[in-house]
Amino acid sequence: METITLGNTEIRISPLGIGTWAWGDRFFWNYGSEYSADDVRAAFAAAVEAGINFFDTAEVYGMGRAERFLGELAAQTTEPVVIATKFFPFPWRVRRAAMKRALRLSLKRLGKESVDLYQIHFPWPPRSPDFWMRALGEMVREGLTKAAGVSNFNAEQMRRAHAILAAQDIPLASNQVHYSLLHRAPETNGVLAACKELGITLIAYSPLEMGLLTGKYSPENPPRGIRSRRYSKGYLARIQPLIGLMREIGRAHGNKTPAQVALNWVICKGAVPIPGAKNAHQAESNAGALGWRLTEDEIIALDNASAQLQ
Repeated sequence: METITLGNTEIRISPLGIGTWAWGDRFFWNYGSEYSADDVRAAFAAAVEAGINFFDTAEVYGMGRAERFLGELAAQTTEPVVIATKFFPFPWRVRRAAMKRALRLSLKRLGKESVDLYQIHFPWPPRSPDFWMRALGEMVREGLTKAAGVSNFNAEQMRRAHAILAAQDIPLASNQVHYSLLHRAPETNGVLAACKELGITLIAYSPLEMGLLTGKYSPENPPRGIRSRRYSKGYLARIQPLIGLMREIGRAHGNKTPAQVALNWVICKGAVPIPGAKNAHQAESNAGALGWRLTEDEIIALDNASAQLQ
């Protein structure tokens, strides 16, 4: 599997990762009723078998279950696994020591002495992002994390974070933001351009829009559960022409699925998508986005079709 550099670090990751939000999450993803621990284990095994080595998690995913899953599974494979997790700036966390405590608890759940990438989950008050970036620099210097990243930072916040770390001779490795064919804000708000300028990897979460870009949902077959409240039948009808175009483009590349086309589009934009995988089939499908590339004309066609949905 071809690998790429994570920002300006020496860490090498697959061009596509796996997001673990669903691993152990009962509230949003119905873990325990729609899929099991065995399904999660099979998803991990299928991803690693396909050459995917980058897994993103967070302390709040599944109330710590996602980190425990990932730590357990990473310990059982002989393949190298790059692990990213996140610090959530809860309002009661007001001291730098809170980050170190949180990271040590994450490391305990992961069964690691250090993590490859530690990210600030949101730039939320009461503490400023600058405050947490200085604390994050300390975590790198102490060896608790190999690289520093952020998540959901706008372009200005990201530039500030980059400058604060640069003053400590530490690169800002990544910014994890929402990016997909149905959510192209990073292209217009300056985040994608700033990432390319500063050598920061843009990690794209929700690259399949919680399943909407897989092609399995329609006005007649809407998502179930909480997701059903987010997307109206009218919106599901509006995206069908884009789904149709993705199917057509996929056929030209050996019957790639709409999901694989959507993920490849993100890769072609210079970002690293981290779709979720609740079972082996989903992990294998995600991996099918690798090893080929959309043409420039196909990217333009997808850009034009998705622009009408922004």
